[in-house]
Amino acid sequence: MRSAVGLRAEDDLRVVALSDGGSAVGRSVIIATGVDYRLLGVPVLDELVGSGVFYGAAVSEATAMTGRTVFVIGGGNSAGQAAIYLARYAAQVTILVRSASLAASMSEYLIEQLDSTANVAIRYRSQVTGGLDVDGCLSGIVMQDLDDGSETPEPASGLFVLIGSLPHTDWVDGVLQRDKGGFIVCGPDIAEPRHGRAPLLVETSMPGVFAVGDVRSGSVKRVATAVGDGAIAVQLLHRYLALKNVAASTPAPT
Repeated sequence: MRSAVGLRAEDDLRVVALSDGGSAVGRSVIIATGVDYRLLGVPVLDELVGSGVFYGAAVSEATAMTGRTVFVIGGGNSAGQAAIYLARYAAQVTILVRSASLAASMSEYLIEQLDSTANVAIRYRSQVTGGLDVDGCLSGIVMQDLDDGSETPEPASGLFVLIGSLPHTDWVDGVLQRDKGGFIVCGPDIAEPRHGRAPLLVETSMPGVFAVGDVRSGSVKRVATAVGDGAIAVQLLHRYLALKNVAASTPAPT
């Protein structure tokens, strides 16, 4: 029941400070602290999570939406991909976007796919302010027009929320390079690496420290990706340790 609160290097060792005042010491570290999805903050919908309201679960829940009316909240690539996948099963998919355009937040090819998918619609300048339930399951949402403030109830069997996530990386602030969203930068994306070599694929800006899964900058936020990251990190960790052992056993020039 402890959490990581700090990270530092002591020569060839890596020290993780723990919330109970103790520390864990090793020659390498793998960070897999994950993320929290941003919540809507609508109480009635928070109570229906898993019963019609889902955060980032489009793939696993899509078949249950067969023939139903579904809404997706979000203007990024994840929301666009979720809508296209859900459209294979749902009778109607509507994307709700707070902005007046998707151009700044979504890839052009995804926008074109959405426009060409017959059962996908996009509602701009809209947000969800409430929900309706029947026997503890989502039966509808309350949609608000952000321009005139009007609210409209709409029947809905599924609400998929993809409005971003917050990585658990505050504890490495100022120690590891992070992107503007707080995700840990790895491998070739590291600015001005100081490893004395090319950083390994999922290695962070501190040699011997690796980041895997959702917490890694640029990762695809899927379970399969996280599992793959973990397998790669273990392999690269052994390579890192081997490199350190070779360096330690090589006599200094005389």
